Amino acid sequence: MAVHQLQPDHWVDNYADYLFNYAVARVSNAEIAKDLVQETFFAGLKSAKNYKGDAAERTWLIAILKRKVIDHYRKINSKKGKAEVRMGYSSSSDSDGDWMEERVADPFSTLENSPIENEELGMAIQECIAKLPKKQAKVFTMKTIQGISTEDICNELGINPSNLWVMIHRSRTALMGCLNQNWF
Repeated sequence: MAVHQLQPDHWVDNYADYLFNYAVARVSNAEIAKDLVQETFFAGLKSAKNYKGDAAERTWLIAILKRKVIDHYRKINSKKGKAEVRMGYSSSSDSDGDWMEERVADPFSTLENSPIENEELGMAIQECIAKLPKKQAKVFTMKTIQGISTEDICNELGINPSNLWVMIHRSRTALMGCLNQNWF
């Protein structure tokens, strides 16, 4: 496996949309999701010394974000948070410090990367995307899933960047509602 190096200067451009979509699907609130992504980037910077390069940057950041989501639910003391904490938190590695930032994310953890859960979520997302208006679905898929640049999407579809971001926002809002109804 190739050893990867962190490039924090590119995190926002390369991963912000992906991390935001992941977070908003789990917390159902765009503002909280934005905060969690920012906390993830900060935690990534803080724990960069622990990054061994065994996993890709995005995998490492998503593992940090998963723990941030768990912390969020633990803070608000919800039933979902308690269930996720029981599943993802090990008392054997507990410390009084910032255990989240001190631990290196394990991208191969079976608890955090359940193939069955990921497959079910993937199917739920695809079903929700299919319910979007055709152009919104295309823009969302191109930008968020395929990672095509804003400029290339605008050129291909004959739209301007403002229209693209309005469609992305509307898609995210609709997907969040659909996933809340069908997945959570």
